[in-house]
This record gives sequence, C-alpha cells and structure tokens, in this order.
Amino acid sequence: MNNKIFKTLVAFSLLLVFAGCQSINVSLKTEVKSVPSSFNGSADSANTSNQKRQDFFQDPFLIALIDSALNNNQELNILLQEIQMANNEVMAKKGAYLPSVGVGAGASLDKVGRYTSTGASEANTEIVPGRAMPDPVPNFGVGAFAEWEVDIWNKLRNSKKATTMRYLSTVEGKNFMVTHLVAEIANAYYELLAFDKELLIVQQNIQIQTNALEIVKLQKEAARVTELAVRKFEAQLLYTQSLQYEIQQKIVESENQINFLVGRFPQTIERTQQEFNDLPIPIIQVGTPEQLLSNRPDILRAELNLNAAKLDVKSARANFYPSLRLESIIGLQAFNPVYWAKAPESILFSLMGGLMGPVINRNEIKALYYSSNSKQIQAVYEYQKTILNAYIDVVNQVAKVNNLEKSYALKLEQVKVLTESIQIANDLFKFARANYIEVLMTQRDALESRFDLVETKKQQLLAVVNTYRALGGGWR
Repeated sequence: MNNKIFKTLVAFSLLLVFAGCQSINVSLKTEVKSVPSSFNGSADSANTSNQKRQDFFQDPFLIALIDSALNNNQELNILLQEIQMANNEVMAKKGAYLPSVGVGAGASLDKVGRYTSTGASEANTEIVPGRAMPDPVPNFGVGAFAEWEVDIWNKLRNSKKATTMRYLSTVEGKNFMVTHLVAEIANAYYELLAFDKELLIVQQNIQIQTNALEIVKLQKEAARVTELAVRKFEAQLLYTQSLQYEIQQKIVESENQINFLVGRFPQTIERTQQEFNDLPIPIIQVGTPEQLLSNRPDILRAELNLNAAKLDVKSARANFYPSLRLESIIGLQAFNPVYWAKAPESILFSLMGGLMGPVINRNEIKALYYSSNSKQIQAVYEYQKTILNAYIDVVNQVAKVNNLEKSYALKLEQVKVLTESIQIANDLFKFARANYIEVLMTQRDALESRFDLVETKKQQLLAVVNTYRALGGGWR
C-alpha cells in the first residue's frame, strides 16, 4: 500500500513538472552596448568626469554652496528616503525564501455530547486512577511553528536579486540627481556673477551718459544743438538708469534660486570678486564614448533596471512549475498546563509537505509572463535610448564649448572697437564733425556689445559645466 502511494505521488509530481515545462516561451531582446569609437576623432582616454567637483571648480564660494546643497537640498533628501524604502524592499525579499518561524500559545474548551462515540470513550478514560476525563475538556498548548516554500526553481531568489538591482538603480538615480544638482548650482552661480557684471556695466554707462548729457547741454547754450538733442540724451540716460533696477531684480531672483537649491531661506550669496571676464575656463577632456557606460549614473541606472527586468522574466517563468511547501509544528499540549512537564506524553509535533502546480487555468500566469517579457523589452529600449541621449548630449556640449570660444574672441574685439568709438564720437561731436544721433547710436552699440560679451562668457562657463555633467562628473 505504501509503495503504491509513493508511486502515485511521484507520478503526480512528474505530471506537475511536465505541465510546467509546457509554458510558453518568449524571445528575450538583447541590448546593444556598442557606441562610436570617439567623440571628435581623438583616442585620448583622459576624462574630466573623473575629477572630483572640488578639483574641477576652483571657486571656494561655489564649492561651499555645492557642499551645503548636497546636505540640505529637499529634493535630494526626499530621494534618499526612496532609497531607504528600496533597501527595505530588499530586506523583505531576503526573508521571502527563508523559513518563516513563529511561536504561539493558545487555549480552548470543548464540550461534546455524552452519548456520542467521542463522549462515551472519554467517559471511560482515566488519566489519573479513580478520576474521569474533565468535562468540559480544556486544552492548553504552546509551541513553535514553521512554514517554508522551498525555492527549487530560484523564483524567490531571482525576485530578490531583481529587487536588489532596483535598489542599486535608486542609488544611481541619486548619483544622477547629484550631477544635475551640482551643475544647476554652478549654472545659477555663474548667472549671478554675470548679472553683477551687467550691473557694473550699466552703472559705468550711466556715468558716461551723464557726462555726455552735460556736454550736450553746453552745446545747446552755445546754440550748436537744439533742445531735441538734449531730450534724446536725457531719454537715453533714463533708459539706462531703468536697466539697473531690472538687473537688480534678476540678482535677487538668482540669489534666491541658489538659496532654494541649498535648502535655506533667502540671504545674500557670498561670491568671488574676481573680474567676470577674467574667470578661467576649465579645460575639458572628453575621453572615449565607452567611458560613458561607467561614468554616467543614468546609464548605470538603466542597466540595473534592465538586469532586474531580465530576472523578473525568469521569476515569472518559474510560476509555471510546481512549488513545494513545508509546514511543521512542535510544542506541548494538555488539558492542564501541569502535564506539560510530563514528556513525551504532552509533546505535540506535525510535519507536512505539499507540491502544487498549475494544470488547467494558467491564463493569469501567462499574462504575468508576457508582461514581464514586455517590460524587459521596454527596459532594453530605455537603456539604448539613455546611451544615445548621453552621447548626443556630450557631442552638443563639446561643440558649444568650441564655438563659444571662437565667438568670445570676436566679441571681445568688437567691444574694444566700440569702446574706442565712444570717445571718437564724443570728440567729433564737440567739433561738429558728428551729430548727436551718431553719438547716441555709438553709446547704445557699445553697451549692447559689452552685454553680449558678458552673455557669451556666461554661456562659455555654463557650457563647460554642462559638459562636465554630460560626461558624468560631479557625483563622485
């Protein structure tokens, strides 16, 4: 009889395994990691992204702002809590494939009819000579119990690994946010310095235009110009004076943008007093495109999510196979706790195992399997899109750095020419060799050229910072 039962169980187990093996196979998509051999034809592997932010940025005020932001930025702190939650998920998955063990105690009271088979047998049972079974019968027990799903197909283990991959991807997500936060603060800081320079230019032009207005007034008294010329110079001066308040408002907003990123209430931003146009432009070394795969946190995050999706497919496939569950309990049980000390009579134990697998209705498992595979394909495309975006980002920023360098040299020459033209125009105007319109136009062109020069310098600094970010620098 026992041999027949054993053979039946073996046959049933083989049936479940065979049924699981009939699961529908899907074709997994493989990612392509190939990238161009270089960004600009250079094979130099030196890469600026390997520089720590303290070495890349030479301004101590900017470094202090970045360090403060990394400690106090609200969005970054929110993301850190998401990382902690992901870590908690890993802890939960670790316990999923380990036995679940607990202890407990309980009590019950049973009363059965006297004229039943159970009641009649209990009436004739004596635990202590001369004393019948208690009626009603109490029952007291204490013990430990355990249950365990044996991970014979690595379903739980793969699920745990996938969760670990996603936890690591949140860490890379934090690193990616750090690179953007560092770049955002640096960009805002350089914009603030540019506004300071623009304000200084406006104030200098106000002085120049005030002197020019006095000259025009003297020319009018000498009947060499009309009241119209005086009014034109006054209007130009008023316009320039109004510009300084617009720039002052931009300075306030730029300072508060930095304060927000740093996670503090509005206050004055300490900054360098170095001449803005003399600020050094860091040299950028882009290295090779292949280095992006290990330097850019967003690529690392996409790769980890892809690996997690692959493990999800394996875990979903294991649902087609039978699962083995074991349950056991051991403890002490008696109608009076006094008898717990009488072993082995009071000892209670149980051991049970079960093998279960889908045979008929497997649509839910199929749907989960198909969805997991689609997510894996989606993760492949996301990974390749991230690599493509990173490569194009670097190419754009490098081209911008090079073009702005050439543009700045030309604009610097333009400023020199127009600055000299102001004095020339004023001298010609004094001797009636030029009219006031030419003087006003020269002043306006010179002011715009100086603004353009500051803007180009600012764009140079931002382009270098954004190239550093695009290469994956700033998070180390």
